[in-house]
Amino acid sequence: MALNFVWIAFFVIAFAIALIKLIFFGDTQIFKTLVDGMFEAAKGSVMDVAFPLAGTMVFFLGLMNIAEKAGAINWLARILNPFMKRLFPEVPDGHPAMGQMVMNFSANMLGLDNAATPFGLKAMESLQSLNPSKDTATHAQIMFLVLHTSGLTVIPLSIISYRIAAGSVEPASIFIPCVLATICTTLASILIVSIRQKLSWDKVLLGWIAGLIAAVFFILLFVNSLPALDKEVFSKVTGNLILFVIVVLIILGGVWKKIAVFDAFIEGAKNGFDVVLKIIPYLVGMLVAIRVFRDSGALLYLVDGLSYVIGLTGMNSDFTGALPVAIMKPFSGSGARGLMLDIFANPAYGPDSFVGKLASTFQGSADTTFYIIALYFGSVGIRKVRYAIWAGILADLIGVVCAIIIGYIFFA
Repeated sequence: MALNFVWIAFFVIAFAIALIKLIFFGDTQIFKTLVDGMFEAAKGSVMDVAFPLAGTMVFFLGLMNIAEKAGAINWLARILNPFMKRLFPEVPDGHPAMGQMVMNFSANMLGLDNAATPFGLKAMESLQSLNPSKDTATHAQIMFLVLHTSGLTVIPLSIISYRIAAGSVEPASIFIPCVLATICTTLASILIVSIRQKLSWDKVLLGWIAGLIAAVFFILLFVNSLPALDKEVFSKVTGNLILFVIVVLIILGGVWKKIAVFDAFIEGAKNGFDVVLKIIPYLVGMLVAIRVFRDSGALLYLVDGLSYVIGLTGMNSDFTGALPVAIMKPFSGSGARGLMLDIFANPAYGPDSFVGKLASTFQGSADTTFYIIALYFGSVGIRKVRYAIWAGILADLIGVVCAIIIGYIFFA
């Protein structure tokens, strides 16, 4: 119901704004712009998103099958069961979904989006096998999705790379602010969903969360102690190194367990195209709606309205130049990235300005909520998303507020 409402609202709002522009401002090109954008977004959803995803899906689902046959996923699930069981009480002890979700979260933390998606889709498929009502999201699926949309990242590799390409003289300066902001979003996600699901917070859950936060801060302190050049090297090398080590360990683990490794890979890889074909309609529908909403000017008006209201309060409004990135991020990762790069290229700002650094922090403080809902729930045929949208958006909002506060502390 919620997803249907949002999807309809995107088109209705875009049509209303375009009609006003045509009637009152004589903008005869606005509807052509919207229609061209629809066709371009529909094509891009398949050519630029779904098809490139296919190769990654095939490869990592093949690896996942090796890991499952070798017992690695079940082993990981058993190790983390005390923590995961409290967040996902509906999931049986030692269920493969536990290990798959951990693989997804780990890839996200390392900034490896391409690897995280196949792991996440496999986890959603496993959670769906426990779902008694196949078209309605369960508590466990919503908890997993909202945690995923929080975008917890310990190594913001891609953002640092974009800042280097934009000529930043201090590209790694956003490292700690990005991680702090995304931790705030993740904790907000856990808190919001656990309150809605009435989960109990016992010593084990609190201990695990405290331990994870401590581990993240230990990594932050270590990286912050490195010279600027070494920070960039660490960011570039670590995530990719760990991922490749995982790939090799999965293969060697299969050999150790005397599995026909390549046959197991092919067996799992065959599912990759099936998943991609299943999610294409959901991707096209959502990405076209988001493109129409953006091309109508609705996003710009929303930013201008918020800036005006903030100005009336007398607050320092220096951060409003970066707001377009924060507002676009839940709708479109590529759109938010484009807005961030526009800020980098703007002579009034640049990558090392307060707005440029804050835009980088916004880009790394959450993930694309609507895209992920369409992708993950679409992959298993869920139409009734229940409270997933408002929980994800509320966590994103808290993350944005935290990112602004962190930005003023670090950059102002």
